[in-house]
Amino acid sequence: MTTATTTRVLLVDDHPLVREGLRARLAQTPGIEVVGEAGDAEQAFARVGMLRPDLVLMDVGMKQLNGIELTARLRDKYPELRVLMLSMYDNPEYVHRALAAGARGYVLKEAPAEEIVEAILAVAAGRSFLGAGLAARRGHDDGGEARPALSQRESEILRGLARGRSSRQIAEALGMSVRTVETHRQNIRRKLNLGGQAELIKYAVEHCNDPAA
Repeated sequence: MTTATTTRVLLVDDHPLVREGLRARLAQTPGIEVVGEAGDAEQAFARVGMLRPDLVLMDVGMKQLNGIELTARLRDKYPELRVLMLSMYDNPEYVHRALAAGARGYVLKEAPAEEIVEAILAVAAGRSFLGAGLAARRGHDDGGEARPALSQRESEILRGLARGRSSRQIAEALGMSVRTVETHRQNIRRKLNLGGQAELIKYAVEHCNDPAA
């Protein structure tokens, strides 16, 4: 994945001029290398499989399969892949759906280049990032402090843990490798800021009946 010096980025946007502008911006940034581009979901899957980027900079409003649905499918196949949404929409619902799909950050296209670079570096380093004003707006609309959004696959694994199943049992039930389940468990712990496996199990048991979990 991400090295100590360079973050390899794939640009996914159905507008060639947008991709060209992003590539030009990022080409001047030390520590970021644009390794490829994709204009639709089919291209994105092919390029991710071939290039194995550290991070996908993903447009939300694409034709056919939108960026949020594409993020969910990419993250399901490549759980270690980091996705940063780049969107013209500041609607809190889009932000919530993107994070629930597995994106690690959300930044607006109109944001200064410095903020987009900051978002890329933050997500590449394993942190979450919401663009200026988005975090406060999202929390406000949720009526208070929002619980971190888990993807559908992470929620399934959390429910499995709540039922006392091991990683191997969960892997067999969901048709994935044990290693992939372990990666999802690490992602859940990071999202929920849980210190260890005991805390993860405790959280699962306490929240397994919550449909949003």
